Amino acid sequence: VQLQASGGGLVQPGGSLILSCVASEGSVTDYSMGWFRQPPGKEREFVSALHWGGYEKIYTDSVKGRFTISRQNAKNTVYLRMNNLKPEDTAVYFCAASHSSADLDLEYEYDYWGQGTQVTVSS
Repeated sequence: VQLQASGGGLVQPGGSLILSCVASEGSVTDYSMGWFRQPPGKEREFVSALHWGGYEKIYTDSVKGRFTISRQNAKNTVYLRMNNLKPEDTAVYFCAASHSSADLDLEYEYDYWGQGTQVTVSS
């Protein structure tokens, strides 16, 4: 599967963005899908994941209640809706696909990665 992430941009604190991850040469329903981010000067970190069955969603604590992961099968796309954005959310965001159904907060569980999309939260 190939993944194409988009939707990043510059947004003010408190604003919203929706990131999209379009899959090709494979179906998002066949993989658990995750979002990770890499803040400036820091290691890449887990943000959110959706089990391939579509029924389990997990989030890192810092985005709970603000971010929502979802999937639209007909468009073969996974989304990350980000509300109430904070400056500390500034990062390059990556989507990834995993054959696994467990430990979805761990990078090494992911087999395929898209390119990143930059999110900058600043006034």
